[in-house]
Order: sequence, then structure tokens, then C-alpha cells
Amino acid sequence: MPIRLYVGNLPKEPVDREALQAVFADVGQDVSTKVIKDRKTGKCRGFAFVTVPNDEVADQLIEKHNGETFMESPLKIEKALPRSKGKSEKEPREAAPAPTPSGRKRSPNNASRRNGTTKTADTGGVQPDPRWADDLAKLKEMLAAQTTNNS
Repeated sequence: MPIRLYVGNLPKEPVDREALQAVFADVGQDVSTKVIKDRKTGKCRGFAFVTVPNDEVADQLIEKHNGETFMESPLKIEKALPRSKGKSEKEPREAAPAPTPSGRKRSPNNASRRNGTTKTADTGGVQPDPRWADDLAKLKEMLAAQTTNNS
């Protein structure tokens, strides 16, 4: 199974994918590199990803090239973590929500918003949507009054 490696501490000046690939050429032909660039300027954002065929090659590459100087900068190489959006580094990483058929990502809280409830982080419970809280309270009172009258 292919393993992605994070290669950090790249210089901001233009970095060729081929130049970076040449650094890892001694590991084998099955190594691919992708330099991450800024969309607006086209300059390197300071990191890249290298994909290798298996864990053994990944460990070998990390051991050999971590700290090696590339364009006057020492490389930082480690196994890449799963991708996540909107999370800080202190929070545990989770898989991103699956895209819906329309191509938009679906929030796990969308279903609860549709049925008039929202999840709160502080209590972990389900609270009524503030827009409908008063109506919900009135309905609960009416239901309680009905059950006491029927008893």
C-alpha cells in the first residue's frame, strides 16, 4: 500500500518537482513527488509530498534523508497524517465528511438542523434550535396537560 510522506522546510524560492525527485532517486523508480504551491503566486509553500510504495521504503527514506540539506535548507521528512480541514493541531484528526452527490461536503450536523435541533459542544446533548425553542416549550406544555387530563 502506498505511503505518503510530508517533506517540510522547503525554500520559498521556486522548487522543481524534478529537483526534489532527484534527491529521492536512489530509493527507486516508484517514488513520486508533489510540490505544494501557492495558487496566486505559484511559489512553493514550503512543503511537498512524496509517495513511496510501502512502509519499508518510507522508513528507509526518512532515515536517510531527514535533515539532509536541499537548496540550503535542512529537510524535515515524516509520514503524512490524514488530511483534515478546519481543525487545529491540538485536536485529534478525523476523516473529512464524504461529498454529497452535488459535490458539496456534508456537515454531520446538517441532519439535526433540519429536524429543529442542534448539538452543543459543552453538554454533548441535543438542544432545541433557538428559533423554535419557544414553540417547542408551548407544545411540551400542551402535551403534558393532555396526558394529565387523560389519566
